[in-house]
Amino acid sequence: MRLDKFLKVSRVIKRRSVAKEVADKGRVSINGRPAKSGSDVVEGDEITIAFGNKDLTIRVDQIMDTTKKDQAQEMFTVVDETFKD
Repeated sequence: MRLDKFLKVSRVIKRRSVAKEVADKGRVSINGRPAKSGSDVVEGDEITIAFGNKDLTIRVDQIMDTTKKDQAQEMFTVVDETFKD
């Protein structure tokens, strides 16, 4: 699954256009390597996202094409959440 679609379906980022923009600006990495919006995401990958005031690292547990709100949390596990000063 594409990175931008995974971020949207899992509800880590609410809109796919925003997920694409964040990834293409170099603020997302998969397994420690910079990733673009079209990068493939597979189960077991660790995704790190640099938001404005925090860095969020998640592990991909499941890949689903569509989800309901309560199912979205099953797609990933938060590994680390670091807030910046």
